[in-house]
Amino acid sequence: MTTLKLTAIGNSTGVILPKEILAKLHVDKGDTLYVTETPDGITLRAYDDQFARHMEAAEKIMREDRDVLRRLAE
Repeated sequence: MTTLKLTAIGNSTGVILPKEILAKLHVDKGDTLYVTETPDGITLRAYDDQFARHMEAAEKIMREDRDVLRRLAE
């Protein structure tokens, strides 16, 4: 288990992630992280679950209605 300490960042409070955690998340300075509340606590991820579900639905529609979308694009 890794322990993180809260620190003052301007008028806010933040946490500094060690480079090992950043490497595991495959993120770097300036990237976006997503926080989700779960029954077990808080989950920190480098991708947005909701956006991924929306993209899966969009891809399904694009596959199923390929001909209609092609005609609309003309």
